[in-house]
Amino acid sequence: MLGASRRSLCAAAAARSRAAAGAASASAVSGDATSALPLPVINGAPGAPQQQKRLLSVLAVPKVTGTGNVVSLKLMDGALVGRRYESSATAVDSSDMPPAEKYEYQAEVNRLMDLIVHSLYSNKEVFLRELVSNASDALDKLRYLSVTDPELLKDGPELDIRIQTDKDNGIITITDTGIGMTRQELVDSLGTIASSGTAKFLKALKESQEAGMDSNLIGQFGVGFYSVFLVSDKVLVSTKSPKSDKQYVWEGEADSSSYTIREENDPEKLIPRGTRLTLYLKRDDKGFAHPERVQKLVKNYSQFVSFPIYTWQEKGYTKEVEIDEDPAEAKKEGDGETKTEAKKKTKTVVEKYWDWELTNETQPIWLRNPKEVSTEEYNEFYKKTFNEYLDPLASSHFTTEGEVEFRSILFVPATKKEDITDRKTKNIRLYVKRVFISDDFDGELFPRYLSFVKGVVDSNDLPLNVSREILQESRIVRIMKKRLVRKAFDMILGISCSENRDDYERFWENYGKFLKLGAMEDKENHKRIAPLLRFFSSQSNDELISLDEYVENMKPEQKDIYFIAADSLSSAKNAPFLESLTEKEYEVLLLVDPMDEVAIQNLNSYKDKKFVDISKEDLDLGDKNEEREKEIKQEFSQTCDWIKKRLGDKVARVDISNRLRSSPCVLVAAKFGWSANMERLMRAQSMGDTSSLDFMRSRKVFEINPEHEIIKGLNAACRNNPDDPEALKALDVLFETAMISSGFTPDNPAELSGKIYEMMSSAMAGKWSAPVQPANPSPQHAMTPDTSEPLEAEVVEPVEAGQQK
Repeated sequence: MLGASRRSLCAAAAARSRAAAGAASASAVSGDATSALPLPVINGAPGAPQQQKRLLSVLAVPKVTGTGNVVSLKLMDGALVGRRYESSATAVDSSDMPPAEKYEYQAEVNRLMDLIVHSLYSNKEVFLRELVSNASDALDKLRYLSVTDPELLKDGPELDIRIQTDKDNGIITITDTGIGMTRQELVDSLGTIASSGTAKFLKALKESQEAGMDSNLIGQFGVGFYSVFLVSDKVLVSTKSPKSDKQYVWEGEADSSSYTIREENDPEKLIPRGTRLTLYLKRDDKGFAHPERVQKLVKNYSQFVSFPIYTWQEKGYTKEVEIDEDPAEAKKEGDGETKTEAKKKTKTVVEKYWDWELTNETQPIWLRNPKEVSTEEYNEFYKKTFNEYLDPLASSHFTTEGEVEFRSILFVPATKKEDITDRKTKNIRLYVKRVFISDDFDGELFPRYLSFVKGVVDSNDLPLNVSREILQESRIVRIMKKRLVRKAFDMILGISCSENRDDYERFWENYGKFLKLGAMEDKENHKRIAPLLRFFSSQSNDELISLDEYVENMKPEQKDIYFIAADSLSSAKNAPFLESLTEKEYEVLLLVDPMDEVAIQNLNSYKDKKFVDISKEDLDLGDKNEEREKEIKQEFSQTCDWIKKRLGDKVARVDISNRLRSSPCVLVAAKFGWSANMERLMRAQSMGDTSSLDFMRSRKVFEINPEHEIIKGLNAACRNNPDDPEALKALDVLFETAMISSGFTPDNPAELSGKIYEMMSSAMAGKWSAPVQPANPSPQHAMTPDTSEPLEAEVVEPVEAGQQK
């Protein structure tokens, strides 16, 4: 019924406007159009604050007389009741309406309007943010001026903003009880584009040396009001200043170069104080007139405005109602002789009504002293602001002063929602004087690797563009970014220092990759990132350790931090590179994540100790015996040359190893080449450069263990018979096996398998073979020995008893 009544009202109003347009002047037409399209509002809703009825009398349905068809709606006892009036457009008496004065804009309105509507704002929905900000400014001005002039509040002490919508007709009404405007202020503020009443007010405060008080004025740009034409064809501004006895109406259209101002004499539209904006939305933008969408926009952009913002919402409550009985059942019950009185049947129904609802309940706790805010309040604020259901792992509330002044609260979420590849997130919400500006950043306030950090940043003087939605790059922004990053690292460091080790383990499980990315990208913050990194080690029993813990466990004679990268923890632990270091009880970092090796290489050092990859050549463990090495090299120099000749370009050279104890050989990467793990990762890249891959792959060094029996055997073969096919075949198998144990991939695994099978066959030939036995051997055959040669018969001569043979 609500929708139908409003459609009828709109149709009748349109007919009245068309009739009046033919007989009245241009200014009179504008005045009639203003009064012909009022916003139909239901008054008297249950639960509506009674003290607001006087201030909001402008929202009542206007009185209509005549013989037309107009439906008026009232809410009585929770139910909508319609009343039909007879009216006629020709019967409207406009003789009492004062003529509207026409004004021309004082700027090149056509070009500026086109700029505002089509270029200045990237998102249409910001119009509501701008209008609410202007309303907040008007309330702030009134509150400030009333300190010295209490008479300004004589018409009502309430300071609030109310937004009402008519989704059927596409109308939005915004009413505030602020300072209002006089006729001249309407001309000065709304007649000149880029004129800011807020800026003039602050200038006046400064000139009177009273600017030290916190006025909390939001608006700084005069174009904010004109954002209404992003979505509106026509706008009415009805305003009443406590300094004036009259109420004036400003009317402007989107494609017009002029506007009109007239005096409001309709008693149904008079307001005691403040300003009421009526927006007639464009056909494509009528979706903004839905109450739910307006409420969502207010919560997004103006949640923390210091004045209460009410929106007109549909509500409901349940109640029991009687239902009519079936006549047949009633007759059946009446025929019975039961004396008990039958209970009346009821059902539960939902009774709908409209009422004001406070939209900005959440308070900006970042404006309070951190010592006065409890952990529960931080958690509740975090959940409401970012729609989370779990408490954050940590929070940081701080205020910075100096060149840049801003307040901020940062949070570390308990679970990860963003992927490390996401370049843009909406985790940092930027406010200017509690009004939301944007959350669409790409590195301006936080680097990409800290994109998981959520929080709010509120400043009074950020370098925004004229539309207040784009953060301009400047020195102030760079300083702000540095301070935010520093505070974020302090917050994460607090988690790592917590007595509960599980907290940081949970953090590392969710966000460890982000910090590793920071080690790759942000060299300026290496000192802050490095203590937060965690790795497995050869002595940590499958637990992650920090670099500080590694340094504490270093041997006195140990100079460097050793690491090895592999595809799994098991491969890293059993790599032949660790043999010598394990013997010396040196701890080795085991890098099993694809990002670990790149992160460590970018760090280069930690606390003046270099990171050393034990899988690369020239490993110095500080135990070199030059004389002994010289003797061994002389003894095996011929063998090294023989091996290099056989392997050819597969290796850069062949050396004697000082890192092996039980393995015969190992394949190490060149000092400036890729490790086996890095080569594996680069080969997996679909867009990898194959030319550089071939070059880096060729830089390998084949190290042999002169104490191993296999190497001693090859050394003898080299000296006695270097062209022996069996020796060359054993050398090939030895090299390719070393590739596998060192983490590399053989070029031809099938060929290697064939060589291994052949060697196994030669070694196993006849070793475990046995003769085939019959299934059921006879006793005679069982007693006969099995020989391969024929037995010779022995002749035994008979002898007599008692004689010796």
